[in-house]
Amino acid sequence: MSREIHIVGFRVGRETYGVPITSLHEIVRVPEITVVPDAPAYLEGVINLRGKIVSVVDLRKRFGKPSAGIDRRRILVVEHRGRLAGMIVDSASEVLKISESDIEAAPAMMQEGGLDCVTGLGKYQGRLIILLDISKVLAGRELGNEVSAEKLAEKPAAAGSGKAGTAGTGTKSASAGK
Repeated sequence: MSREIHIVGFRVGRETYGVPITSLHEIVRVPEITVVPDAPAYLEGVINLRGKIVSVVDLRKRFGKPSAGIDRRRILVVEHRGRLAGMIVDSASEVLKISESDIEAAPAMMQEGGLDCVTGLGKYQGRLIILLDISKVLAGRELGNEVSAEKLAEKPAAAGSGKAGTAGTGTKSASAGK
């Protein structure tokens, strides 16, 4: 007897991904996003979601996909370590029910190639759904993203041009005190 796993399916590019329905808080339209200084390129910034500050990761950037001027993108707001976090996706679909027997472990090649956020591949109506570990997707390759977002939330937003440069070549940056 095989159990069914309930996941929220969403698209980034041509691929369909899924995360457990239990981690989903809500799906919202992309509002104005406040940029966080010195954040990794894939961390778009933070949003104010009904009084709560939520860090937002762009999954296109996180997965190394080119930008696709899509206007109908959405944010999946998920609960991660007791906090809310947002993931910008191209579109969100319905809840998918996949039998455990139709889920296979992620190939070793994915694990070794730095794609350790993939937990498995689900077979659903003739296509593959890439199942993700939210903790690993949001953790990224650097630590401290939540600290940057929290510090930004503690200070009033500065008025100015808003957009910072995106050099982004250094993946290991030392914390510099001012």
